[in-house]
Amino acid sequence: MNFSSIPGLHEIKSTLIHAAKANHIAHAQLFAGKPGALNLPLALAYATYLHCQNKNDNDACGSCAACSKSRKFIHPDTSFVFPLGNVKNDKDEDRFKADILKSWRSFLLEQPFGDLSDWISFYGGEDKQALISREESRAIIKTLSLKPFESAFKIMIIWQPELMHPSAANGILKILEEPPANTFFMLVSNAVEKLLPTILSRTQIVQVPMLDDDELEQYLRQTAAADARRRSEVVRMAEGNLNFALQTLDSEDDHFQDRFVNWMRSCHRRDYISMVSMSEEFHEMDKLGQRNFFQYSNGLMRETLLYAVGARSISRAKGAEADFLQNFGKVMSVEKVAKANTMLSDAGYHLERNGSAKMIFLDLSLQLSQVIKG
Repeated sequence: MNFSSIPGLHEIKSTLIHAAKANHIAHAQLFAGKPGALNLPLALAYATYLHCQNKNDNDACGSCAACSKSRKFIHPDTSFVFPLGNVKNDKDEDRFKADILKSWRSFLLEQPFGDLSDWISFYGGEDKQALISREESRAIIKTLSLKPFESAFKIMIIWQPELMHPSAANGILKILEEPPANTFFMLVSNAVEKLLPTILSRTQIVQVPMLDDDELEQYLRQTAAADARRRSEVVRMAEGNLNFALQTLDSEDDHFQDRFVNWMRSCHRRDYISMVSMSEEFHEMDKLGQRNFFQYSNGLMRETLLYAVGARSISRAKGAEADFLQNFGKVMSVEKVAKANTMLSDAGYHLERNGSAKMIFLDLSLQLSQVIKG
């Protein structure tokens, strides 16, 4: 993966490249970000850049032998540590490690912006807790005791270090503080607060923010087959999470905006026949679509609040959404929006716990009708 494959984050990319050019690379860097941040792709792109044999001013060349191997995640001087559930069913330890590493490389190729739940689903470990085992600390030390094979550097990428067994985390402290020459750690975390303070004190933190709306919109416009209206919906729902945006575009074809507008109008008119019909339609949606629609609705309720208090200048709603909110904001007060958001969150909670989608939606519709007309 190259820096050019990652949307946005121009300042961070520039800082990393400048550090490499000045030979001021921290021996242990912690790429930290919220779930959905592009910290793993950024670490992978940085590893590619460091190994590249013909670097340019802004990126790896993408064509040398090192880049070719990095693109397939098979460079011999880049090692990976990642969480795994207890799925081992092969008595041959070496064969199991080779197979799971092959799966990891396939995952990175097929879902370059994937998250932990995507990885767990990919290797089939849904019913097991994913962890980095205590044995990994010994494997890390053994791997890094070897000299670089063909690059000037050895790179160890540890994904989700917050899931390390305490023994494994403590086991790498010494080598993390004093690694062999030309050896770099890249820890990629989505929950820095769960890391041991002794690990945090040994790393240089690279804070990776979520993408802004313009960066996400531009990337989707270039790579995803969706009309402008649909992209606008997804961008606002995703809140900078590229992986979520891509999955949402793939999973749901219709416009949440139309569904939400019709739903609110039915609630406002207390059109119970329409509410029942919409609850049946909601029941027919897949689980991801149901969850995403509630998330979209929650987001649009927050936008409604901005219109209700006259703060539309900072609203993220555009086009037809903004036109609808201009009128909807007139019938919604701060108290009404607060109640509606609570109801939506509660309904989402019950939906995640496998309640009847039809009954949850219908009950929510009746409650919202009372709030809107109250």
